[in-house]
Amino acid sequence: MATIPITKRGAEKLKAELHELKTVQRPWVINAIAEARAQGDLSENAEYEAAKDRQGFIEGRIQEVEGKLSAAQVIDPSSVDADGKVVFGATVVLEDESTGDQVTYQIVGEDEADLKLGLVNISSPIARALIGKEEGDSAEVQAPGGVKHYEIVKVSYV
Repeated sequence: MATIPITKRGAEKLKAELHELKTVQRPWVINAIAEARAQGDLSENAEYEAAKDRQGFIEGRIQEVEGKLSAAQVIDPSSVDADGKVVFGATVVLEDESTGDQVTYQIVGEDEADLKLGLVNISSPIARALIGKEEGDSAEVQAPGGVKHYEIVKVSYV
């Protein structure tokens, strides 16, 4: 099985979700199924069907999260030393060459990406365009609105 890169923060988030699923949601849904069973006829019991559906979702999500954690290669961005190159976990300050606007992104794993927080997926077009570049380099990104040109202002590992 191929390893999946994930930051330390992303791994902690997945572990917290797994703990929540196993210790809170799973016992709750088991109790809900027991209560629905106690109501009698299961063939016309909507609460029972809903609880069984929820149980299926929870068990599926537990398997998915456990699989991701077992295949995860946890990378602590603060311990990365890539001599100023953009690599997984790097935080990059970019300047749009046409507008002069600056944006900051951290390159993270698929499960932790959130553009509103400046976390971009390693397989996104912008991350692929930045990987391997250094401060002062230009990157051409194929965006939905057309090609954008960015200058890499700063690369840090935090």
